[in-house]
Amino acid sequence: MKIKFKIHRDDTVVVIAGKFKGRVGKVVRVIPEDGRVVVEGVALQKRHVKAQGDQAGRIIEKERPIHVSNVAIWNADEKRRVKVGLKTQDDGTKVRVDKKTGSNLDQAKG
Repeated sequence: MKIKFKIHRDDTVVVIAGKFKGRVGKVVRVIPEDGRVVVEGVALQKRHVKAQGDQAGRIIEKERPIHVSNVAIWNADEKRRVKVGLKTQDDGTKVRVDKKTGSNLDQAKG
């Protein structure tokens, strides 16, 4: 089942539960089929890569997906989590808004 998220790619989020609680990062990828997001610098896993051709073997760090319920949008200006609501504008489009201040979250992206 595909879930619709209030968190989108390139949003700044804070991890609110689990091993990585308190870390802030940017959403790199959203996986709606699994209900997960990949956050930059969070849930790193080391992977051993075999040598291929003239390229030497190495160890790489890769971000693993975490569940969307464990992250919240982060407002860097006010240093707080944001509860997201949806509001319909006059022209019929839906935008994400901060429930506390009513400010538009989508306008910052452009």
